[in-house]
Amino acid sequence: MGRRLGPDFISDMKVRAEAAKSFFYPDILGTCDPRDRAPEASDVKHHPVLVVEILSPSTEAYDRGNKFAAYRTLDSLREYVLVSTEQRRIEVFRRDETGHWVLYPFASDEELELASIDFRCPVAEVFEGVKGE
Repeated sequence: MGRRLGPDFISDMKVRAEAAKSFFYPDILGTCDPRDRAPEASDVKHHPVLVVEILSPSTEAYDRGNKFAAYRTLDSLREYVLVSTEQRRIEVFRRDETGHWVLYPFASDEELELASIDFRCPVAEVFEGVKGE
């Protein structure tokens, strides 16, 4: 891949979208940028390559709308992933070489690919242990 992926961050880690003048708390993020490993970036990341949001009925519209619009202002972001535990579906929005965002939907019987971090696994494994349907 040519870059070193730093640790994934969860919980209280913030992402700053400067252009949108906003902070967000993604469910999971991954960064490859050395600036995000500096001591002053211990709780705020500015250059994620991957952001994952777990959808809930109360946040789904915001995650798909205004939050995604703000994340799209991040030059570093390559993939925005929405995980629906209710529908057992994963939607990966991937920035292509022209800067456009393309949707790659993955169903429970498919293999998930996160190109930004060179990762693959069966979608069923993502939902292993998740109660529902």
